[in-house]
Amino acid sequence: MDDQLIDWWPSPAKLNLFLHILGRNQKGYHLLQTLFQMLDVGDQIAFTLTDDGKIAMSQSLEGVPDDQNLIVRAARLLQSTCETSKGAIITLDKQLPMGGGIGGGSSNAATTLVALNELWNCKLNTTELAELGLLLGADVPIFIHGLTAFAGGVGENIYPVKIPCQWYLVANPGIHISTAEVFAAPELPRNSAAMNWQHYKFEETRNDCQTLVTNRHPEVANLLQWLVHYAPSRMTGTGACVFATFASEAQAKEVQAKLPDKWSSFVAKGVDQSPLKIKQQQVRAASDM
Repeated sequence: MDDQLIDWWPSPAKLNLFLHILGRNQKGYHLLQTLFQMLDVGDQIAFTLTDDGKIAMSQSLEGVPDDQNLIVRAARLLQSTCETSKGAIITLDKQLPMGGGIGGGSSNAATTLVALNELWNCKLNTTELAELGLLLGADVPIFIHGLTAFAGGVGENIYPVKIPCQWYLVANPGIHISTAEVFAAPELPRNSAAMNWQHYKFEETRNDCQTLVTNRHPEVANLLQWLVHYAPSRMTGTGACVFATFASEAQAKEVQAKLPDKWSSFVAKGVDQSPLKIKQQQVRAASDM
């Protein structure tokens, strides 16, 4: 496909720079604290608008029926909420690994909501879109806000923050980890003390899911053990991806070049505003001209 002929909307990756689990609420959902770091790379999604109300993928994602795809579910949720008769055929350029803990599916859903809100002229604001997104998954609102931010509660309490620019080597051990299985595990720690955002230091935080996942999945443990020799490293989300932090792109790519071929990887820059947020601003600025 010719990128010049398609209006692609970015669907960026994120990292959980830390993830503390404080307990559960009355509904049984886990209460957490985390720092979502937006990255400058990810998937891309294009939308061909239709007038017949039909919503479908131009090519179904392997192993995921359209009715279960978060992209289609997000589009149908917005369509129902806005009571529009418009539809869309959706094309996904998939780059992020599924089940990697870097937000692939949640980011896809957020991009769909943000893009079609503009393309269908639904005129929902960011807060309204984020409320819709929360119906699809706890991580969807952070991508709709599109800002690097601390998050609390079940992920819905978002506090944007600017942190020093870092580069990240994100590596994938090639396995899929179920978030639901991790959070259902009896050995998952659920008693971390709440921390003050202002006191955040990477080295004084952790990922409460990491020990459980590395105990169950030696592939993740082996990758982490390899990376930590070169730079501060940690698992993101519930895995399976892990990341190492660097001060420069050159340093990250130097270590990437040494990574064994059995592991896939990419280098990304941490950004305060996600590519999706920037795209949304550009589209709105163009429509105001």
